Amino acid sequence: MKPEEVNLPEDALSERFLAATGPGGQNVNKVATACQLRVDVFKLGLSPEAYERLKEIAGSRMTSSGELIITARNYRTQEANREDARARLAEMIAKAHMVRRKRKATRPSRAAKAKRVDQKKQRSEVKRGRGKVD
Repeated sequence: MKPEEVNLPEDALSERFLAATGPGGQNVNKVATACQLRVDVFKLGLSPEAYERLKEIAGSRMTSSGELIITARNYRTQEANREDARARLAEMIAKAHMVRRKRKATRPSRAAKAKRVDQKKQRSEVKRGRGKVD
């Protein structure tokens, strides 16, 4: 699933604008441009597996009550920060829908084992040569 394909239901989202830090000069002190996007993850209708992966991806941005908080303050306008927050959310949800491939267990070949033992013997000889001389 691509971030562009993610459908974000409006009833699951709530946004608040905060005073931001960073570039903007006097504007930063006067205008609340940073966007704090709060998402009720349960209203997104994710499968249990996708929910677990989203929880893992979100880390500390996920509250214990199942709310995901994304703060965007990279831009100087509310609209740009709103778009950035929503894009980041869509990207996280898209990542959560990707299923990781199972790792296929493999064993080293007989030749690889023999080569490893030969290298160990060779190294052992080098180290033995550094010992005290009789």
